[in-house]
Amino acid sequence: MQTMNIPDIGQAAPDFRLRAADGTFYTLSEYLGDQNVLLVFYPLAFSPVCTHQLPELQAMLPRFEAADTAVFGVSVDSHWSNAAFARSLGVRFPLLSDWKREASAAYGVLLPDQGYSGRASFLVDKQGRILWREISENTGNIEEIPSLEAALAALAKA
Repeated sequence: MQTMNIPDIGQAAPDFRLRAADGTFYTLSEYLGDQNVLLVFYPLAFSPVCTHQLPELQAMLPRFEAADTAVFGVSVDSHWSNAAFARSLGVRFPLLSDWKREASAAYGVLLPDQGYSGRASFLVDKQGRILWREISENTGNIEEIPSLEAALAALAKA
């Protein structure tokens, strides 16, 4: 995976304005001072590994909510595709469309030759700084899904 421009732990997280499946726009800056944010970049809706990954995240959602953390999935799919994907999986956290690939590029996880992002997770604290991150080397390997337990452990230490 290309590792240019990946924000380091402690650095300011890049802001974004992305559309959710229901058409609502979300920005990182609206959570500053109020909640931590977990951004889960997934390559493509309906792909096999993503179809496995997001239900696991949904199952752990109460633990993130208890840790005062908003959770977002981010992909380059349209918000309509993300709506269908969320419905098919029963996912209730927002899936955001990075249609213009700006957020994926800002977080250094865009795979330009493929046209989609890599599989990565970034935990942003209430001050807008990267608290934890994990980036998969192989987006198609189910064993390399970023660890939700590691994200929760980073929250517990903060």
